[in-house]
Amino acid sequence: MAYITRREGCPLGLIETWIFDLDNTLYPASCRLFEQVQRRMNEYICARLSVTPEEAAELRRRYFLEHGTTLSGLMRVDQIDPHDFLDFVHDVDLACVPPDPTLVAALGALAGRKIVHTNGSVRHAERLLDHLGLSGSFSGIVDIVAADFDPKPALAGYELLLRRHAVAAQTALMIEDMAKNLRTAAELGMTTAWLRNAVDWAAAEADGDWIHHVVDDLAGFLAAAAVLQRGGDPGPAGR
Repeated sequence: MAYITRREGCPLGLIETWIFDLDNTLYPASCRLFEQVQRRMNEYICARLSVTPEEAAELRRRYFLEHGTTLSGLMRVDQIDPHDFLDFVHDVDLACVPPDPTLVAALGALAGRKIVHTNGSVRHAERLLDHLGLSGSFSGIVDIVAADFDPKPALAGYELLLRRHAVAAQTALMIEDMAKNLRTAAELGMTTAWLRNAVDWAAAEADGDWIHHVVDDLAGFLAAAAVLQRGGDPGPAGR
């Protein structure tokens, strides 16, 4: 089964704009790329704030929980340069991220615009999309810089995305690995899909009534939606 539907939003066959989170969504969390990013964050904090590795790891986690992202905490509390931080932490080796031809095919078959909405940077998103062979499927990226460093689930980035790309929220669907980030999307009228995972901070609020679909297989979910767009029956994998 690719997904389950908890409650009705816009029918999948009528979705016109598909909005995707980036990290741990367009590639599997199991490849552990984000662990590299976290290690780079720790290194940055050690160097800039002159703390031990253990103190840096604790500060990274605390700022993430208290401010939405580690970057937000560092900006508000320690006045660090966000551009310097993003350049440093996203300088990671993408070799651990596996190619996924099934996802490439599913996105290619899916009608409608595809946009990335990320708490990372445009450069990080572009590197990953190129690496995954997905650049040709996406028409836009809204990153943390465009959102004036106000991270999801803050409203600003979502409203910017809707304005910049002339998106009708009622026919848009947002896919995220962090359940709480879908609340704002639903409040704006979007259909939502949570990519199920067991990480505590990503699964927090996963029982929220703003989640329309729970997805276990992203490529399968998109392939089923493409079948529905053509008026077909997605079969057991898409129910």
